[in-house]
Amino acid sequence: MTKQLQERHIKQTTKKINLRFYDKDFERLAEEINYEIDATKKAIADQKRTENELKQAISNMSHDIRTPMTSILGYMQFLEDETIPPHTRQEYMLIVKSSALRLKVLLEDFFELSVIESTDYLLKMEWVQLNDLILEVLVSFYEAFNQQQIEPTIHMPEEMIRVKADPSALKRVIENLVTNALKHSTGHVTITLHHTPAYTELIISNPAPRLQKQDLFHLFDRFYKADQARKGKGTGLGLSIAKSLMEKMNGNLSAELHDQQLLMKCQWHVSTQKTSNL
Repeated sequence: MTKQLQERHIKQTTKKINLRFYDKDFERLAEEINYEIDATKKAIADQKRTENELKQAISNMSHDIRTPMTSILGYMQFLEDETIPPHTRQEYMLIVKSSALRLKVLLEDFFELSVIESTDYLLKMEWVQLNDLILEVLVSFYEAFNQQQIEPTIHMPEEMIRVKADPSALKRVIENLVTNALKHSTGHVTITLHHTPAYTELIISNPAPRLQKQDLFHLFDRFYKADQARKGKGTGLGLSIAKSLMEKMNGNLSAELHDQQLLMKCQWHVSTQKTSNL
């Protein structure tokens, strides 16, 4: 066993301890050593993955910040030219304003995500009437649906469904999912709320013909944008924020793809749901 451990240290091998000896105590010792070897390998892999995710997040954030900043600085230089006609100056001012607003949204989303993922971020958990909250959010998106000529299909149960959550955080989750559906939908948007004795589920779905199965593994990554053709349409942080908030509220947010239809599923298990008649 000593020789094998020395080989691991000297040769940097990942081979586990191999012991064939008719002594249960030595065998148990070998099992514990192998358990520690597995735990160390997993910790190293997790650390590398976290480092890579952080590097990618910083790289993506730097790129997303640089784009509006470059636009702002470029058009500000144009505006310094006193010979520019008034209508052109107004056009440049609108571009600068649009870029500044995009930069503001990006920084606010990144700050919000960092706050949400901090260990001292606290939520005010209470029973929330999910039916009413969903309708409240959809009403606030009335103009956005109209602009895209989309009439959402809504499936709601007659009984009132309550879940244990932070009202403000849950509202943000639904808003982010509806925003994502509107940005990437090529047709209709469907909102379905249903419950079983085991769980309550909210599904927001939309057509996503450009989405691939492999994209599902990264949809909730920071700054990830599956549809690169719409790269300028958002910060890529909305789904990360939604998933972090759901996990903070003891719920789950997942994504599925069926027949080119993207389904975003918010799920609460029986301990966090309650129903009553309207």
